[in-house]
Amino acid sequence: MKIVFVLLMGCALCARGQVLNNDLSALSMIQQGVKSKRVSSYDRSGDNHDNIGLIKTGERRTIFDVKGAGVINHIWITMGPEPSVLSRNDVIIRMFWDGASYPSVVSPIGPFFGQGWDESYLFTSAPLAATPSNGQGLVSYFAMPFAQGARIEIENQAGVDIRPFYFYVDYVEMKKLPANMGRLHAWYNRQLTTPVDSIENEHWMFGPNRPNKDGKNNYIIADIQGKGHFVGVNYYVHSPTPFWYGEGDDMIFIDGDSLPTLNGTGTEDYFNTSWGAPKTPYSTPYFGYARVNNDMGFLGRTHIYRWNITDPIYFDKSLKFTIEHGSNNVLTLDLASVAYWYLSEASPVPAIPDKEGRKPRPLINIGDIHRWRDAWRKSKGYDPKLWGN
Repeated sequence: MKIVFVLLMGCALCARGQVLNNDLSALSMIQQGVKSKRVSSYDRSGDNHDNIGLIKTGERRTIFDVKGAGVINHIWITMGPEPSVLSRNDVIIRMFWDGASYPSVVSPIGPFFGQGWDESYLFTSAPLAATPSNGQGLVSYFAMPFAQGARIEIENQAGVDIRPFYFYVDYVEMKKLPANMGRLHAWYNRQLTTPVDSIENEHWMFGPNRPNKDGKNNYIIADIQGKGHFVGVNYYVHSPTPFWYGEGDDMIFIDGDSLPTLNGTGTEDYFNTSWGAPKTPYSTPYFGYARVNNDMGFLGRTHIYRWNITDPIYFDKSLKFTIEHGSNNVLTLDLASVAYWYLSEASPVPAIPDKEGRKPRPLINIGDIHRWRDAWRKSKGYDPKLWGN
């Protein structure tokens, strides 16, 4: 697994010398003026109760609060009860940089670390992972610089007490942060999309699509003000129909452009796949399908991820990252995402949906398919010659 932090620190701290352009060469560079530090849930008594015990439902708990300059380079978290009892979609993680009163990272903890809805499954990528057993170890290698302190907060909105809660936050301490190191931002969004004209018209099934050039009704992955670069997204798609959702194009607006600065050709294309979704999960360091549905066609839940680590999307004033839901916004989908980016300074992110607004839609089962077929047959007079694909 490649570690983003190494390259950033190698380039920043060795700017006056020659540094080969890969992370393993940067790893060999001897650093000056840095000290490895850790805050963890270890048992201060020296016994083996190495967790913070209890986070009551409704409670906010600060797990990391340090002053001065440094860079968080590793986070590991696990908690109980198991995900079938404690929904990690209802445990919120917030991160504050440089003494700000507002967070620059706000997300349910599961989706932030690559666990969609209220599910638990293995997820492997370069900056984030959810590890055995069954996705319960939550890992980050994102570089998280701060010049005047950092704080990480956990809020339990699950309606169930968290017991226990284990964590590591590893960081390097330094006297002064190197110039031009950005602050990590991350934001969770969720929307139940609807077709513009109420007809789910994928692949011209009910006539021509309405052209979409300006992205007005697209799903919003990120809407950012400031100078920085976009570095990736966890994208969670729940489709209530067998329609292929992947014709939705990514449309990215940079520095206030009224039309997309970057136009894509389809959802699966931005995520580096082709010709539909795979039948089994797969992972690479920078993109993959961590969760695929096992239902009819494209009905069900799919988690796709894409990291713009070697190809960040740069902007000077603003970036708006959008994607169509189906070709030209023609599908009903339950969409959620966590977007990740760096800005030149810590900035607030928008509020995220509340617990009710995050509640996953139920899975469609084979009984629902039969009920829909019966309604169709009824509308046709129950003609015995009615068939149906």
